Amino acid sequence: MSSFIEDLIARKVFNNRGEETIEVDIVTSSGFGRASAPAGKSRGKAEVTYYARGGVDAAVKKVEELVAPELAGLNADSQEEIDAVLHQLDGDSPDFKNIGGNVAYAISLANAEAAADSHGLLLFQFLGGNAATSLPYPLGNCISGGQHARGKAPDVQEYLVLPHGAETFLEAVSANALVHKKIGDALKKKSATFNGGKSDEGAWIANIDGIAAFDVIAKACEEVGNELDFECSFGVDVAASSLWSEKEGNKYVYANEGVKRDSGEQLEFMKELIETYHLSYVEDPFHEEDFQSFAELTRKTKNCLICGDDLFTTNTERLNNGLKLNAGNAIIIKVNQIGTLSDAVNTIELAQRHGYDPVVPHRSGDTCDWHIAHLAVAYKCPIIKTGVVEGSRIAKLNELIRIEHFLGDRAKMASLKIQKTEE
Repeated sequence: MSSFIEDLIARKVFNNRGEETIEVDIVTSSGFGRASAPAGKSRGKAEVTYYARGGVDAAVKKVEELVAPELAGLNADSQEEIDAVLHQLDGDSPDFKNIGGNVAYAISLANAEAAADSHGLLLFQFLGGNAATSLPYPLGNCISGGQHARGKAPDVQEYLVLPHGAETFLEAVSANALVHKKIGDALKKKSATFNGGKSDEGAWIANIDGIAAFDVIAKACEEVGNELDFECSFGVDVAASSLWSEKEGNKYVYANEGVKRDSGEQLEFMKELIETYHLSYVEDPFHEEDFQSFAELTRKTKNCLICGDDLFTTNTERLNNGLKLNAGNAIIIKVNQIGTLSDAVNTIELAQRHGYDPVVPHRSGDTCDWHIAHLAVAYKCPIIKTGVVEGSRIAKLNELIRIEHFLGDRAKMASLKIQKTEE
């Protein structure tokens, strides 16, 4: 069945923060695809430009006047060709500064969905084929701090539950929801000012210090693990670039805790947290140019994923820099950091060839778009980082539950570097 592009339609919609974003429909001769672009709050300096001058309104107009005529008549099955045209229309800039990375993202993902629909396939089937049968473990934000919170919240940005002992995706999602609830109950007892407030990602916000947050989530994970009889571990997204300050003498400034740490002290602090709390996942423990500290922490820790987000920004050039030093052993894959699906897939494949686990995440300002659920399955990414309870996160989690149900007996959980504790 042919899937030649007949029409491309762009419109302004809104994400879960009420911010404007772009949505794109692609109509082929036998199918339809739709995708909307998310937005991060803490962004790496090397990310592509989200929107060119003029914002979303100008972007919609540019799609209609510049992009749509060039894509009309092309075969949606040829994803690399479609994405190459987007680069050409942008003038081959390194950061999509002319048409905008979010514009490229929405078009690229909508095209992939339209191609899949044209062949009567689900997106993960079209992209991954019959081998796409493994489900990622859900990594869920339960306590927010840093740039995702307000008041006297912890300086670490995210405290994340990872139920890596679950045997099914449905079990894993249930565990995350239970951990989230237990944390909420614990915070009510621990903080007199806690009023049930949540961040953009649905994680709790409370006026507690960082160590208290570690203790609360550690206890909740232990209790849920005992109740469900499988391991629930946890990790953190430090978002250390937001703590790093050259003005303060190249220190990590933990403002709410009244502590400043140099690079060596930050390394020891991260190592101590991993050992004390048996963390299974640590994202961006150092600022986005400190490849050396990432490498040193990776060497000094075991049974923990050291994941780069701002460090790599889904960019093969930056990943290659990290590979030379063995900086980290996992990488965040955000398609809208790099612009197109083809660019992101190149990064995933490079990471996997060198033993890095790719982690597909939401963005803090997200929509109910579910494509990353399919990308995680299609490209065998062992973790999806997509919250626990908030609506745009639930859209992705429920889609993965549907995929697991669709696969039936063929469904299995992904393979993780994190080893289960022996009985």
